[in-house]
Amino acid sequence: MEAVKKWRSDWKYPTILLCIYGFFSTVRPLEPFLIPYLTGPDKNLTTEQVNNQIFPVWTYSYLSVLVPVFLLTDWLRYMPVVVFQCVMIFITQALLLWTASVPAMQATQFFCGVATASDVAYFSYIYSVIDLKRYRKATSYSRSVQLLGYTVGSVLGQLLVSFDLMSYNNILVFTLVLTAIALLTSFFLPVPQKSMFFHQRRGRQTAAEQSNAINASLEDGGGEMVESGEGEPDAEKLESIITQSCGQVLLQLWRDFRHCYSSRQLLYWSVWWAMATCGYNQTVNYVQVLWEHVQPSQNFSIYNGGVEAVSNLLSAATAYGIGFTEVRWEQWGELALGGFSGLSAASLFLMTFTGNIWVCYSGYVVFKSLYMTLITIAMYQIAADLSMERYALVFGANTFGALALQTIITSVVVDSRGLGLTIIPQFTVYSSYFLVISVVFLLRGLLVSTKKQKRDNSSRQR
Repeated sequence: MEAVKKWRSDWKYPTILLCIYGFFSTVRPLEPFLIPYLTGPDKNLTTEQVNNQIFPVWTYSYLSVLVPVFLLTDWLRYMPVVVFQCVMIFITQALLLWTASVPAMQATQFFCGVATASDVAYFSYIYSVIDLKRYRKATSYSRSVQLLGYTVGSVLGQLLVSFDLMSYNNILVFTLVLTAIALLTSFFLPVPQKSMFFHQRRGRQTAAEQSNAINASLEDGGGEMVESGEGEPDAEKLESIITQSCGQVLLQLWRDFRHCYSSRQLLYWSVWWAMATCGYNQTVNYVQVLWEHVQPSQNFSIYNGGVEAVSNLLSAATAYGIGFTEVRWEQWGELALGGFSGLSAASLFLMTFTGNIWVCYSGYVVFKSLYMTLITIAMYQIAADLSMERYALVFGANTFGALALQTIITSVVVDSRGLGLTIIPQFTVYSSYFLVISVVFLLRGLLVSTKKQKRDNSSRQR
């Protein structure tokens, strides 16, 4: 029993459980083949219904629940929301399997949006149950295993479809089994005693001071000292949890928000984050419709899983390689954002107007890799000088900004109640959108680098 208690108290226990959950909840073999499934004989929906009526619901639901889920995640201390996320994923897969109407598929997208919004619980849970010195390793493990899950899902889906080992419906049943494993794992996650905003733990220094004071009083009274297993005052046991009201938390969040975005550099990086993420989400959400349009007469959809797997692996490699690149991002970062955003725009234009599916696939791989590289740089630059609480706030604010932009684009460009554009005009809009981002940040980057050079020249002359 002592060995079990020691294992459960170690940082590896919740990290391993969270990684198991992250893996099984993201292995979704049908995802690369969702458009062929919905427009095929299983569901008999039209491309226009999927593109203009069903998919927009995901954006609307994601935006509408993001802030409530963000606050509830912290108030409920993460673990219940992780369980809730898995339930939403299970409901999404079940509806996808057993229903076929447009309203039912819209409900599927709603639950999928809620599950996506609940990702905040997955990414922030680990920080509330392990020590600060373990943050980097635990973050690396939990994020990497999610990417591994997506990659395995894409490869598995490709194999099952290419060799005709399972029908689309049987693949969904298999996915439900994997999701059930993730749900079972989530119940074993320990519930944290503290959270970032609502349930905060007193600082370690204060706790140590309390411990020393208690020991001193015990010594004066002839008692024994309170000791931990290593002969030091057991400060951890003397730490207390401060529970704040919703009003106090909102006031604290507003103050932190103003403080964070008072930094011009953080503001510019965050603007790019929100704008680029908006365009990236739109592209990824509707790219399968584009692939179907490029080669409708040939069954090229059987390669979708392989393309997603390659794009995920290459994205991981480029993002990982950034960590070993010595670049003064504070000086050249905005030029990099502008230049690479221009390459992203070029990739999208190529995808939009090519008649060759392999060129279209290649453009998508390049586009996704560029985005993952740039978002890694942006996340690192923003997080460098922020505490974990403020990073969570900035991450949430940037995501909300991206979703607000995405909602506007979706309602105007995609939704059948707006312009209801077909897929080629849609991707022309997305390509032009990234071109605008590129021009803005290239001009901003040139201005910053010119000012920097002038300051350097002036300092040398002095």
